[in-house]
Amino acid sequence: MIPITEDLAISESELDFTASRSSGPGGQHVNKVSTRITLRFDLDASPNLSEEQKERIRERLATRINKDGILSVSSQRARSQSANREAATERFVELLQRALEVDPERRPTRVPRGARRRRLENKRKRSRLKQDRSRRYESD
Repeated sequence: MIPITEDLAISESELDFTASRSSGPGGQHVNKVSTRITLRFDLDASPNLSEEQKERIRERLATRINKDGILSVSSQRARSQSANREAATERFVELLQRALEVDPERRPTRVPRGARRRRLENKRKRSRLKQDRSRRYESD
């Protein structure tokens, strides 16, 4: 089981890992070894997530979820499959933790009286300055 939050863990059997060739430079080695790991997680088929949690993940990770409801995370930083598998799993956990965070409820506040007064005073000053400029050129 992979712990996500205090009350949520996802079974490793729900994750599907596939290996492929990494992109970018690397010489002969990169052309013959499949070290990039792609983690796939079927969001809709997960029994550990509630519908509310699934919806929150769908909203917040929309760019990473395809039309079939599969969440994909790739890693190709390391030169070994095992290290990339660890990195992809860690990234997956981070993404789910961030997606499942509940935002604190916003408490409405009022603009302070002093701030309102300063804003109006600055507007008056600016208005007077512009009026003075236009009066100066009218008399010429």
